[in-house]
Amino acid sequence: FGVANYFARQDGVSIGVLSDPLWWQAVGNTLWFTFTSVALELLLGMLLALLMNEKFRGQGLVRTAILIPWAIPTIVSAKTWGWMFHDQYGVVNDLLGKIGLPSHLAWIAEPSLSMWAVVIADVWKTTPFMALMLLAALQLIPADLYEAAKVDGASPWQRFKRITLPLIMPALVVALIFRVMDSMRIFDLIYVLTSNSEATMSISGYAREQIVSYQDMGMGSAASVLVFMMVAG
Repeated sequence: FGVANYFARQDGVSIGVLSDPLWWQAVGNTLWFTFTSVALELLLGMLLALLMNEKFRGQGLVRTAILIPWAIPTIVSAKTWGWMFHDQYGVVNDLLGKIGLPSHLAWIAEPSLSMWAVVIADVWKTTPFMALMLLAALQLIPADLYEAAKVDGASPWQRFKRITLPLIMPALVVALIFRVMDSMRIFDLIYVLTSNSEATMSISGYAREQIVSYQDMGMGSAASVLVFMMVAG
């Protein structure tokens, strides 16, 4: 009970959440997933936001269509990507085969690929959130600043670095905080897509496994407290 659920010794063997190698693997999986997915979402979201901020025909339609992945429930998108990643009949392997790349990859079953499958599905679903947050910030930048910079001979990169990036930084930080917290607590996408395998288990998945699968309320509660501390901290 209590501290013993985190770290204790029984018959000379270390027990408890912090002594469980699977917990630390889940921590590593969660941190890797968070860093990789958020970095990709930031990059792609920035590119999409800059594109949607330009004037072009069908701009309103594009802004509406980009919301579709974000609006689809996670369970639905996870099952859809699971079918797309099927090693024999999935569209992903079919497309890879058409361009001459290995086309019989076991995206879900292969430990070295399964986490990348989760990242791809998450980036597809969540990039629109990042893009819309940044687009809202871009819309608030006065056009006069860009016109003055053009008159002064500033290049597009200089305008982005000196005007755009500093002015959208507050919104960028908020979006990053939201996404990091959301990624740290990921459970449903991994559980549906990979059945919470050890190669993709997150800290939330570990807590769920202790409570539901093993009926170990002590370990599960201790893991849940650690999840809360990592997400909120």
